[in-house]
Amino acid sequence: MTYHVTIVGGGLAGSEAALDLAERGIAVRLMEMRPHRQTPVHHTGGLAELVCSNSLKSMKPDSAAGLLKQELATLGSPLMEAARQCAVAAGGALAVDRVLFSEAITERVERHPLIELAREEATDVAALAAASDAVVLACGPLASDGLSSSLMALTGRDALAFYDAAAPVVMADSIDYGKVFRQSRYEDAADGGDYLNAPFTREEYERFVDELLAAERVIAKDFESRDLFQACQPIEEIARAGRDAPRFGTLKPVGLTDPRTGRRPWAALQLRAEDACGQSYNLVGFQTNLTFPEQRRVFRMIPGLEQAEFARYGVMHRNTFIDAPRLLDDHGRLRTAAAEALAAPVYVAGQLAGTEGYCEAIRSGQHVALAVTADLRGVALPALPVDTVYGALLAYATDEATADYQPMHVNFGILRPLDPPVRNKRARYEAYAARANAALEGYRAALEDAGLMA
Repeated sequence: MTYHVTIVGGGLAGSEAALDLAERGIAVRLMEMRPHRQTPVHHTGGLAELVCSNSLKSMKPDSAAGLLKQELATLGSPLMEAARQCAVAAGGALAVDRVLFSEAITERVERHPLIELAREEATDVAALAAASDAVVLACGPLASDGLSSSLMALTGRDALAFYDAAAPVVMADSIDYGKVFRQSRYEDAADGGDYLNAPFTREEYERFVDELLAAERVIAKDFESRDLFQACQPIEEIARAGRDAPRFGTLKPVGLTDPRTGRRPWAALQLRAEDACGQSYNLVGFQTNLTFPEQRRVFRMIPGLEQAEFARYGVMHRNTFIDAPRLLDDHGRLRTAAAEALAAPVYVAGQLAGTEGYCEAIRSGQHVALAVTADLRGVALPALPVDTVYGALLAYATDEATADYQPMHVNFGILRPLDPPVRNKRARYEAYAARANAALEGYRAALEDAGLMA
């Protein structure tokens, strides 16, 4: 039989789901409102545009982020394949040239014979369900007001909102290379590295923090820390929590040696290449809510950035997500009475579902694509083992016992404890990885037996 699935949103989750479904022979209509209607943070009409950073986090095989990439690759993710092809140097992390990455995904979607790319805004979920065999909402954290209202009617609950912050990007040729040095943390400075480091003396750091705390912000009044997703707090809010807080976090100097002094600096900002040619650099961990003029003034106090030209200023924007533990099942399917009364099932993927992180969004789209395929074909979707990192995240995000839900990324803190416990940190992470990989192989075999692998 020929099935028709409508996907709303051409971000990471939506693009992944569209390509995965199409590769399984299911026709897809992918709706993306950009470029006709832009969001406050997107700059192009390209699919899978990365807006906050170009880093997809660690590649280490014994890290949660690395294990998530292993899941994506093992299950045949087209976006993970594209990310590796568009990679730029970033030490142990996977970072991409965001322009090339978006172009690659857009081209692949546009030329796939089973995908129709519709450049229009979706506002009525019920109408989409009436014309589809299934609907996937992957519109991201900046869902339009019309679609949000339609979703509210199905959930019966108010959407939750939090603030997310994006770091600035500076042009490479505006950096003073006489003041910054190249070194990856904990590596020999003589070997170079993938990061540039801007070292602060104590006096420079104190002056910088003074101006950072006094700078004008986009939101004039203070907002409470509970309104900020803790993994992405603005640098000024980190400093507000304590003058030394940045020096023990984003600006930590450990593992670095300033070649000018032969010593560890008092503090250091790391800059990561934003594109494959190294023409621009991202201020790592410098998400901010300062006004653009204040960013230009204050961030030019960073040693080596006195003449910095900003390719992009940092921005802060409102994000929307649903209360996943109360609203979604482990297929990513809405399980409210109003949703189940529609002509076709409705699934939610990506950040709208309450996951946090680029690879988490991709994996969410991949998981929903598998679930939709299984549901349409009338076969049982093998249970995703909770010992895989995404399995643990999915279990957390759909557990009704999870209270005061906030977006979450994969981490070892939500994995099932080891039995017996392993006290050594390195050995514990290696044990988590071994258990996760074994569970993943079993899951892939079960998918193959069910005829669900593309």
